[in-house]
Amino acid sequence: MPANSALTACPVRTTDESPAWTICAINPGWILDGNPVARIEHLSGSADGTANTYFWDCTAGRFNWHYTFDETLHILEGSVCLKFVDGTTRRVGAGDIVFFPAGATAEWTVERYIRKLAFCRTPLPASLVSLRSLVRWLKRLRPGAAKAGAPGMFPAS
Repeated sequence: MPANSALTACPVRTTDESPAWTICAINPGWILDGNPVARIEHLSGSADGTANTYFWDCTAGRFNWHYTFDETLHILEGSVCLKFVDGTTRRVGAGDIVFFPAGATAEWTVERYIRKLAFCRTPLPASLVSLRSLVRWLKRLRPGAAKAGAPGMFPAS
């Protein structure tokens, strides 16, 4: 059986490998208290550039964060107190998952340290989403076309 080039191109990251951090400066105008230092490592990106996965960490400080993309994050270590625009607050820590849609704003208070795995996706404009849906519908009309849907273990949405 021939080697699957897609499979051989998939990177594998083991827990004994240290992240290759680069400084990810927080916008100075967003910092409210302290001197938070953030770092990031890009882990993967989609071929179309709309989705990326990162490790991100940050030292103590308080700052605003304005989301220009959808972000789902999984906290790996530490905790943060999040304050939302409506004034509600929520402390989240290791094991918790948070979703921020594009356009959201939150105030982050990192008391000591936080490390997260972030899944970021740039939403497509509504016109492109409609066009994509139309193309998928037309493909399903072709004779012999397989049922459209997400591959493998993921349900179609």
